[in-house]
Amino acid sequence: MLSLYFSRFSSKLNLALISDPIWKPLVLSSLLLLTTRCKQDDPNAQQGTNTQQGANTQQGNAPNCNKYTNRTTDSGLGSTRVSDVYVVGRTVYAATYEGLSISTDGGTKFINRTKVNNGLGNNLVHGVFVVGSTIYAATNGGLSISTDGGVKFTNRTTANGLGDDKVLGLYVAGSTVYAATPEGLSISTDGGNKFTNIPLGRDNSVFGVYAEGNTIYAATYDGLSISNDGGKTFNLKTEANGLSSHIVTKVYPVGNTIYLCTSAGGLNITTDGGKTFTHVTTANGLGSDIVKGIHVIGNNVYVATYVGVSISTDGGKTFKNTRENGLGSWNTSDIYVEGNTIYVATDLGLSLCS
Repeated sequence: MLSLYFSRFSSKLNLALISDPIWKPLVLSSLLLLTTRCKQDDPNAQQGTNTQQGANTQQGNAPNCNKYTNRTTDSGLGSTRVSDVYVVGRTVYAATYEGLSISTDGGTKFINRTKVNNGLGNNLVHGVFVVGSTIYAATNGGLSISTDGGVKFTNRTTANGLGDDKVLGLYVAGSTVYAATPEGLSISTDGGNKFTNIPLGRDNSVFGVYAEGNTIYAATYDGLSISNDGGKTFNLKTEANGLSSHIVTKVYPVGNTIYLCTSAGGLNITTDGGKTFTHVTTANGLGSDIVKGIHVIGNNVYVATYVGVSISTDGGKTFKNTRENGLGSWNTSDIYVEGNTIYVATDLGLSLCS
């Protein structure tokens, strides 16, 4: 496993491999199999929540789960390999390895959108984000945008200023679109028409991004980069600042608490802006130290790991892990909670529990 490989060898060798033009695509692709994708959702899209767009807020009641029902290609998914899931009310968006699958009945049946039929940049979809009637899909061939429910997509690439055609993660706040790419953080202030790319760290690889006002959090190969001035300058937090791993795959702020997904160092939590970090690992009940997705509601913390779904009811101090109970696979890629239903992206389907 490359994430284990990264943890055993020196940072210098890691950087040499990922920076090499021959090795970098292989390293990034393999790393994504283990880490995609820690949630960066806009809870403003969730029904029943009174929140400002772009600001995660903790809510009260949250579901637990004992048994899952799994959806596959038989239900219309483009592929059983689901990398990301996003939910707005009864509409479920599943990013798969063979297209963006959309359900309007809570996840019972799906219609798959593809490059050939609908204009996606690539059928390999790493992530999806929805704001109002606009769908943003992070694909292996660009950032694809639809304003008609996914019937037609317009694709943005390096020709529009993206750092790379491979978009690994995204976040949207109003007309500002943030795209994480292997060659930097790309920012658009006109809804995704034109982008300005910002190289970050020694390697430039950005796996995830989140923004609140002028504060931008970028999850990078070298650590967590934080900007407090809208992206003009960034401050990098690394293992020297207490991170358990320098490979931060995604970031999820909730109020003053910031949750970080890492490739092999478990879940890192900071409540002081990155001055100090608490490490949550298998010793605390996580299924794996490879953390790939997170969703937080009140004191309930839902985590998708390489070996099951881990749920905490005490704010992330301790977890109980589930790797069976109807899950499509132990290898979970993402998790989303909407209402009384938990949605889990796995490499063998989309699993639901109500």
